[in-house]
This record gives sequence, structure tokens and C-alpha cells, in this order.
Amino acid sequence: MSVSQIHPTAIIDARAEIGAGTTIGPYSVIGPDVVLGPDCWLQGHVTLAGPMRAGGRNKFYAFCSIGQQTQDLKYKGEPTYLEIGNENTFREFVTVNRSTASEGETRIGDGGNFLAYSHIGHDCIVGNGVVFSNNGTLAGHVEVGDHAVMGGLTAVHQFCRIGRFAITGGCSKIVQDVPPFMIADGNPAEIRGVNLIGLERKGYPPESVKEAFRLIYRSKFNTRQAIEAIGRELPPNEAVAQIVEFIEKTQRGIIH
Repeated sequence: MSVSQIHPTAIIDARAEIGAGTTIGPYSVIGPDVVLGPDCWLQGHVTLAGPMRAGGRNKFYAFCSIGQQTQDLKYKGEPTYLEIGNENTFREFVTVNRSTASEGETRIGDGGNFLAYSHIGHDCIVGNGVVFSNNGTLAGHVEVGDHAVMGGLTAVHQFCRIGRFAITGGCSKIVQDVPPFMIADGNPAEIRGVNLIGLERKGYPPESVKEAFRLIYRSKFNTRQAIEAIGRELPPNEAVAQIVEFIEKTQRGIIH
């Protein structure tokens, strides 16, 4: 088992658990109830606050602050939680907050790339393989699906959802849900097209998704009528089924 390397200026609470092979750089602060998996890497001046748990092979660059208490004014002071998967990268000055209440948690999956100054608010659920460009910002209770891409300076309103393989353009203002495989851009954002590259990478044929896009966004139908038309006119398709299910579960409505 490899031995952790800890710089002598780092401050690590006795109640923290550090995985084997983890490197902790100078002036980092690891608080109580922080659990780090094996082979993590903290560059320096990193703050990890608990209760939080992170898996293995995560990278934390200088001055990121992960697991601080929620900024929600409803917070009552009880222990709240953050769960992070494996092989994520948190670049400089990234911030991630724990949940507001003890029965919830903020959760991040595996393989995410969070660029400088990104922010993930309390109670957010973020999937696998996401990319947050610089200053991508989530308010509380936002859900982001697997392999979604957040453009730089994107701001997402609380309780919104970003679907799998969706993309937001730079400086976008997201105030409603972005369905899977769609591209949203603008302030306020509008749906501009289909993420054809994401479909190709997943191995989905794009024709059915493009037709679903046409029915939802470029036809005379309202959203309910478009969903009914998709059921009548399009053959069964996994990607289209994901879009339909996502829209049927929306609480804030979808971006048009």
C-alpha cells in the first residue's frame, strides 16, 4: 500500500480519514469528518470541510473550497453532507457546498471536470463525466445529467435540471429545464439545436432526436401536443424516450 505524502504545513483534523497514496500540498486544511479515498491529490491551499466523502483519484487544485456549509439562510446548523465520486478534477477556486438539511445531500458523480471558479450549490445532484467551464454556476437543488457541458459563465436557477449530454452556451441564463441532447444558449436561454456530437459519442442515431426536436421546438404544437405527436409518429428510440421522460417529469417547464 502506498504511503500518503502530507506537506508539513498542512493542517489535518484528527477526525479526518486520508486514503492511502494521497498527496496533500502546502497550507491545505482538512476538517473533521472529511473522508478521502486513495490516491487523491491536493495541490496546495485547498480547503476540505466535512461532513463530506470523496472517492479515489480526485484532484483538487489550489484554493478550491469543497464541502463548506450551505449558503442557504434556512440552514439550522445541523450536520449536512457532500458525496463525491471518483476521478474528478476541481480546478482553482472551485466551490462546492454541502446540503442545507441533514436529510439531503449534495452529490457529484465520477469523472467530472470543474474548471476555475465553478460553483455547485447546496443539494445539487451532478452526474458522471460532466464538464463545467470557468464560472459555471449552479444554485441550490439543481440536477445535471451525465456528460452535460456547462459553458463558461452559465448561471442555473435553483430547482432547474440539465439533461444528459445537454450543452449550455457561454454566458447563458438557465431558468427552466434543458432536455437531454439539446443545446441551450442566450440570456434568457433558448434551445438552439441538438448536440449531434454527444449523440454520436453515445452511439445513438441522430435522425429520431432531430425529428423530436422539430416536433417540440419547430412545429405548431405546444409541448403536450408535441409529446403526443412523438408517440404517434416516431419509432421506439432510447434517446427520444429519455427526452420524453425528462419533459414529462419537469416541474419548472422546459426552455423553448
